[in-house]
Formats: sequence, structure tokens, C-alpha cells
Amino acid sequence: MSENATQQPLATRQPAATPNGPEGAISRRFVQGLADGDSVEEVYLVVDKQLRANRNGNLFIQVDLRDRTGGIAARLWNAGEPLFRSFEPGDFVFIKGKVQLFQGALQMILNHVARVAPEKVSLADFLPHTDKDVGKLYERLRAHLRKLANVHLRALAEAFLMDEEFTQAFCKAPAGMRNHHAYVGGLLEHVVNMLEGADRLAPLYPELDRELFIMGVFLHDIGKVRELTFDRMFGYSDEGQLLGHLVIGVEMLSEKAARATELTGMRFPNELLLRLKHIIVGHHGTHEFGSPRLPMTPECIAVHYLDNLDAKLHTFTRDIREDNSSTSWTPFNQSLNRRLFKGGKTPAAEEEGEEE
Repeated sequence: MSENATQQPLATRQPAATPNGPEGAISRRFVQGLADGDSVEEVYLVVDKQLRANRNGNLFIQVDLRDRTGGIAARLWNAGEPLFRSFEPGDFVFIKGKVQLFQGALQMILNHVARVAPEKVSLADFLPHTDKDVGKLYERLRAHLRKLANVHLRALAEAFLMDEEFTQAFCKAPAGMRNHHAYVGGLLEHVVNMLEGADRLAPLYPELDRELFIMGVFLHDIGKVRELTFDRMFGYSDEGQLLGHLVIGVEMLSEKAARATELTGMRFPNELLLRLKHIIVGHHGTHEFGSPRLPMTPECIAVHYLDNLDAKLHTFTRDIREDNSSTSWTPFNQSLNRRLFKGGKTPAAEEEGEEE
């Protein structure tokens, strides 16, 4: 499947800088810094809200709040419908309340909530960002694609990278809404991690088409740049809700394959295009997780397992790192259907301590 040609330079335009987020004023109470017993007066972003009744029939508001460092559940007792209707998910609210530990997790009990106009807040405080340098991640992405020798795959990469609207979105999009790399720049970070893993894995499996594997990694989640919205809060576009990123990704691939044909003056090979489309639609691995087709090529199954590995390791390490409780276990993770063991020191750390 290899058609080699003299390498041509890939698009070198740098995406506009994606801020990693300011450190924030000392007075700001970020969610990550909250502790049991803290009194809080601060502005947060509303992610979700519900009006519920307790066992006595009294109404209360349950609301999920977040800033760029994390989220926290909050409750406002004895609240009526007028207050409930005064703000919506996606709004900023000024709250007063107290943090408490409940069933192993922090929550906030509110005594005041009021909507705040968007122009009065710094948006950078409310969307989580990758802690990696986005410019350097983008350069690593280009470096991997620059190694492609197949003239058609190289032209396909060029077609994507010369599209400024695409590269801007690709560098800003999260990889997901909640489960893994759910922050600005998360998709780029996830794909670069996978590209570097693929680069190391490919030599171990000589019958795997390395270049198809590398391009499949780059393409597998491209549809998320149009499936997701990520300006003020993470959500789904109408197109994302109706089609999903697998269908959108195949459409985007077809468009850029036509552009690659223009760049090379040669028709993009039908089977190569078919194999790339199969990686996109099959990389979720099972029907249960949304793949309309199970992986049927070595490159597709390789992308599936590498994608799952990076996503799961990110989720495990994040949950363990961010849990500040004194117990040996994290709170139950719904998506993983389990708690995670934190323990004390890792065996390696204990050995280092003994040597000292």
C-alpha cells in the first residue's frame, strides 16, 4: 500500500495560541482548592441543574458547578421555582455557601445564588485547559505526519493542516465531555500521545501498515471538532447530536481526500480511502460503544486498543491524582464502574525511601 514520493513540506502555519489558563488571582476560590468546612463566596459556571423534592415534599435545587480546575455538586434547600428559573446551564452564578464532605466526596450547601452577566467574568477561569504547551504539541503532531512517505497520505495530512479553521478547532477541542482529556487542547494531547505510542508499537508488528496506522490515529477522532462545542462550556452541536463524530469524521475525510487529489494530481486510491474510513467507524471497538462496524483490519484494531489505553490510563491517573480524601480509595467512578486503589506509596517510592 506504499506509494513513495519525494517529501514535500507540510503546512507550517502555527495555530493561534491556546492559553493554558491564567494562574488566577489569589482571592479566587477554584474548585480544586476547596476543602471540607470552607465558606465560599465566588462565581462558578452552571453545568446542570435540577429541581427536586425531599422526603417532606420541600423543594430544593441541585446544581453542578465548575471552573477550569474541576466541578462540585451543590444544593440549595427550601428553594422555589422562581429561583430555579432565574438561571440556566451555561450561565455564570455568584454563590454563597459552605463546603462539606458527604459520602466521601465534597459538596457545597448554598444559601445564595444569583446569575452573573458573562461580560463580568474571565472565561479563561471556567474552561479547563491542558497543562501542556499547545504550540509544542502541534509541532509534535506535524513532525509525525511529516515522516509519511506515501504521497497520498502525505497530501491528505497537508489538506487538513493547511485548513486554518480545522487546525484552530483541533488544537482547542476537548477529546471528550467528561471521561478523558475533557479540557481545551485535550484532543490534540490525546492524539499526540497516541501518535508517539503508535510510532513505538509499529516496529513490533511488521505486518502492520505503519503509515496507515499513523494516519488512522490522526483521523480517528477528527469529527469531534464539529461534534462538540467548547466556547463557554462543553456541549454538543446540533450536527454532533444528530450525526456523531464517527459520521462527521468520515465526511471530513472524504472532503480532504478530494483536496489531496487536487494537490497530487492523482486520484486518491479507493482501497486506501476505504481502510481509513473503516478505522474511523470501527475504532470504538464494539457495537455497545458506538461502532457501526467491528474492527476488521489490523490497523483498525491497533487504533482501537491504543485509543482505549490512552483514555483509560488518563482517567485512572487523573482520578487518583485529583482525589484529596484521606482514604485509600477514590470515590466510585460511574464510567469505569469501580473505585480505584490509591494506597500509600508506590512500590518504587518505598524502595527509594528505604535506600535513603
